Amino acid sequence: MKSNNINSSRTERYKKNYNLNSKGKNTQVKSKKKKRKLRWKNIIIFIMIILLSVILIISIINIIKWKLDSNNTKNQIKDTTENSTVNEKEDSENTEIIENDVPKSDPYWEYITMKLIDVDFSELKKTNESTVGWIQVGGTNINYPFVQYTDNNFYLNHTFDKSYNSAGWVFMDYRNNVSNFDKNTIIYAHGRLDNTMFGSLRKILTSGWLNNKNNYVIKLSTESENTLWQVFSVYRIPTTNDYLKTNFNSSNSFMEFANMLLNRSAFNFNTTVNENDKILTLSTCYDDYDKVVLHAKLIKREKKQ
Repeated sequence: MKSNNINSSRTERYKKNYNLNSKGKNTQVKSKKKKRKLRWKNIIIFIMIILLSVILIISIINIIKWKLDSNNTKNQIKDTTENSTVNEKEDSENTEIIENDVPKSDPYWEYITMKLIDVDFSELKKTNESTVGWIQVGGTNINYPFVQYTDNNFYLNHTFDKSYNSAGWVFMDYRNNVSNFDKNTIIYAHGRLDNTMFGSLRKILTSGWLNNKNNYVIKLSTESENTLWQVFSVYRIPTTNDYLKTNFNSSNSFMEFANMLLNRSAFNFNTTVNENDKILTLSTCYDDYDKVVLHAKLIKREKKQ
């Protein structure tokens, strides 16, 4: 009996020791797992902090660059304004009214009485020999010289004096002939948030711009002539190039193009387009995906002496 009690006691002690050792080992294992998890958690947090810091630094750098480019653009605008004189000009014996079977209901008859603008480009061309004209758009900040290059890329990131600038400048499509406007002449610029370049072109889609009929004209001056254009279509559209054709094989293909632009307009200007008309197109970015576009037709011109 005594021997059995001793053996039983030993067995109990063994079980207790085993259970204690097992619990100790389990505790150590759990502790190691917690430490591993904590270590990975800290690593992940550290990586996230690094990534967020990099993103923040890049954002700050981009903001600084944008601000510097914006300031440079405003200085360029100031310089071009100071180095040129934009004069309003009365009609003369050289003024040609473009009348292509325009109905009496068309507001065209009001706009042809508006004055042209006339610009001397001699000083501007000393800074940039690629200067080809000056553009004014009613009801916007657009009142700049425009340039033309051998492609449509250079002035996306170069300003008027040809220095690098992400704000770019206002430029005519390289395919167009400024001396004799094509069936569709295209002028581009960035839609800057500070309303420089074509940034204020966004206004053409607001009621404030649309409710003022005096805004429906664009005035151009080039070295060879001064012209007046009547707006007939404005819209916002996902980026496409179907409105960027410059020449057409036939009158029918041109009228199909013109009717597409008329039907696309977000506003009815009560204006017709004839197969003999010439179109001016202004195009800019609304955001990363959409464009804001304006189309006008030539209604008055005057050759320079």
